[in-house]
Amino acid sequence: MEVVELKDGWGLEHVGIGERDARQPGPGEVAIEMRAVSLNYRDLVFVRGGYGPSGTLPRILLSDGAGVVVAAGAGVSRVAVGDLVCPITSPAWLTGPIREQYRDSMLGISVDGVMADRIVANAEAIVRVPKHFSAAEAATLPCAAVTAWNALVMAGTKSGDLVVTQGTGGVSLFALQFARALGATVVVTSSSEEKLQRARAMGAQLGINYQRVPEWGKELRRLTGGRGADLVIEVGGAQTLPQSLRAVRAGGTVALIGVLSGGVAELELGRVVTQGLRLQAVTIGPRDSFEAMIAFIEQHNLKPVIDERQFSPPEIRAAIATIGEGRHFGKLVIEL
Repeated sequence: MEVVELKDGWGLEHVGIGERDARQPGPGEVAIEMRAVSLNYRDLVFVRGGYGPSGTLPRILLSDGAGVVVAAGAGVSRVAVGDLVCPITSPAWLTGPIREQYRDSMLGISVDGVMADRIVANAEAIVRVPKHFSAAEAATLPCAAVTAWNALVMAGTKSGDLVVTQGTGGVSLFALQFARALGATVVVTSSSEEKLQRARAMGAQLGINYQRVPEWGKELRRLTGGRGADLVIEVGGAQTLPQSLRAVRAGGTVALIGVLSGGVAELELGRVVTQGLRLQAVTIGPRDSFEAMIAFIEQHNLKPVIDERQFSPPEIRAAIATIGEGRHFGKLVIEL
């Protein structure tokens, strides 16, 4: 079978098409014919060698995808042949909080990922996709959507809350959609007026251009009469965290998700302590959270935002590079 893999070294130049032997599913397993995959910033980090000893080569790339079950081994009852499904990002993480051992099963990093014609997976580690989703739409869910969902759930987001999302990548736009469906007010930050306009069209009530207003945390306070945000979806990292801490209200939550601008930051500990702020790291989530999110998506008839850029599997290097450029709006998807 054909795969896209990282082989013989770190860096985009070592990404290419390869061949692997296909195998039949054993007891408790299913074979999935992959139909679409989506990219995350973590894929670029991995290709660059950013996960250190967690990543060994060769490795089939990507954690997020969707496909059709084409064969099932003995004892499989959760899904059936013909179902459109997604593998979960960490196959061992079925419920409860994250544990160290779950990191050893991260698709596309610790174990082979989903960018292949066909994969074999434990039936316990896959979920049926929303009934109204295509394969391309479903492929956006496992990492970005589940992360956004869990950030909102952990913060207890409810109607009347104020949520800030940074940028217009996959996590941020899923957070926008989920928060609006929950009845929250959403503020989006971006350096692009065009993207802010598109976010408003999706339901964001306010947009702040952080290039024009570098002290956007202070601006948010001003716009809210000094109240601040209940939750900030923090995907920027080192350079944006100080503004997030200024933007969030006393007793509010900053969901620490991404490190796009760096992974080492100076914290205003006085503000964190005196304001009783909650810094909550969010790393994807378990299978049961994924399934709860799917039920919510179906209830509210939500659809993911997919960037208009089109890539084919042979263009995978360009697709991964695009993630690092930050010009996309929503999720980058490759149909197989």
